[in-house]
Amino acid sequence: MSTAPEAKKPAKAAKADVKAEPKVTAKSKAKAEAAAAEKAAAAAAKPAKAPKAAAAKKPAAKKADAAKRPAHSESRLAQVLIAPIVSEKATMAAEKHNQVLFKVMRDATKPEIKAAVELMFKVTVDSVQTVQHKGKTKRFAKGVGRRDHVKKAYVCLAAGQELNFSGEGA
Repeated sequence: MSTAPEAKKPAKAAKADVKAEPKVTAKSKAKAEAAAAEKAAAAAAKPAKAPKAAAAKKPAAKKADAAKRPAHSESRLAQVLIAPIVSEKATMAAEKHNQVLFKVMRDATKPEIKAAVELMFKVTVDSVQTVQHKGKTKRFAKGVGRRDHVKKAYVCLAAGQELNFSGEGA
């Protein structure tokens, strides 16, 4: 039973293949050759793009963008640092890693914090690390409240430099 339908299928497929092949005429050959000639002429007219050259241009563009960016304004830098943090943990960080902790504005960036510390205290900053500290939810007499969110900055000073918060000897 199964041999008769299978025998019919190849015959139908062979007929479909014959119909699918386009007839090649002299006009169609001429059109194909003309189209190929136009593509070749268009490709020759366009300058060839080298992928290496394009990759080399991108970093240069980034450097140019960095040069165009405005420097941090002094009024903004004066507002970035809110207060120094004086605690046991801050003292240990100062002794071990020559770091100073600051409470900073929540939208302050690391480059802004670095520039602000260098401007205010006339020191050289090696690196800045930041921590977003979420405020705790607390219960009060009239309901629930929450402490403010705080952003802390661990500012690592260059070797041999320190900050003087007391104002003496400045």
